[in-house]
Amino acid sequence: MVSATVVRGTAVAAALVSLVAVPAHAAHTAPLEPGATRGDASARALPKPDVTGLWTVLRTVRRQGAPGAMARLDDHGAVHWAATGIADRGTGRTIGNTDRFRIGSVTKIFSAVVLLQLADEKKLRLDAPVNRYLPGLLPDDRITVRHVLSHRSGLHDYTNEMFARTVPGFEAVRTKVFTYRQLVERSLSKPRTTRPGGAYSYSNTNFVVAGMLIEKLTGHTVRTEYKNRIIDPLELRDTFYLHPGTKIPGRHARGYLTPDTAGAALVDSTEQTVSWAQSAGAVISSTRDLNTFLSALLGGRLTSRAQLDQMQRWVPSGTNQQYGLGLRRRHLSCGISVYGHTGAVQGYYTYAFASKDGRRSLAALANTSNNGTVHNSMLGTLESAFCGKQAKTRRAN
Repeated sequence: MVSATVVRGTAVAAALVSLVAVPAHAAHTAPLEPGATRGDASARALPKPDVTGLWTVLRTVRRQGAPGAMARLDDHGAVHWAATGIADRGTGRTIGNTDRFRIGSVTKIFSAVVLLQLADEKKLRLDAPVNRYLPGLLPDDRITVRHVLSHRSGLHDYTNEMFARTVPGFEAVRTKVFTYRQLVERSLSKPRTTRPGGAYSYSNTNFVVAGMLIEKLTGHTVRTEYKNRIIDPLELRDTFYLHPGTKIPGRHARGYLTPDTAGAALVDSTEQTVSWAQSAGAVISSTRDLNTFLSALLGGRLTSRAQLDQMQRWVPSGTNQQYGLGLRRRHLSCGISVYGHTGAVQGYYTYAFASKDGRRSLAALANTSNNGTVHNSMLGTLESAFCGKQAKTRRAN
């Protein structure tokens, strides 16, 4: 059975919305969050998604400077998608949900999943020191694998200096190829931000270390482990780890970096090695694949229940947010919590989140970056997708 809704818009380069009946991802019903009751908003059936609201958010981010924007919502077997604007400013080609794109820090979930699988295989202990597996790498034997995956290692984020000036910083590294150790050394040249196990402090260095752990414990590259453990089993046909290649294969959205100077022309940042990020941010994917991935993860198809529970041991990480092991939890205006990650890599902003049980998932992209207004507005895709009409009356934070 196929059903459809049409939302009328005035944008010329716009495509919206089909609802297609497709098989839902296999998933079990997840237990309540700690302290929740059956009456809590996070435990109740989700409100009906506001597809018109989702469309409105995408049109808004275009007005704010994104050449294009798109989103896909998978909801218990129904698929909703929306796209507006352009994928390529040179040709004027419209953006669409079959386009691939750079997912930035959503890559961190992939790295965490591989390490949790290795924990399931008894090849890794989360509370063991990193230096047990990578002798002498870090200056403090108290830094554990768990600290790295939850951003509580205190390792300085080397990208702070690397991209202090956005466009010059990018141009200086866009074709460079770094080793993991070179990136870690950049971090270690700066003071640590907290004691091991201290407060959350986001750092790409942590997931560079995660990549080193994956390669040391498996004897294979990160690319091979992503492919064998996640990409192939889930049949993710648009997901790749291409480092140090620079070109996105197949149909893709080009990325446009916003300069620091107001009004300056956008910089096409599509082609780059992303060697400055690697296992912290170098994966390419699509909205379909990201929803498949998150649904499988939260549905218990990628790790044991024990390791998924470890992934969801939360620490505070900002307003209405908590962080687990490579996974973020966001609390929305209607009381619903969603689980996933955001990604920011030059030219691309990604939101990828799912419900607790993985049965509703949302992946959204704007093909620009270094535009805080666009990034903040993209949060509205989660409100529309998971809170529905309730998002229009926001609760006080």
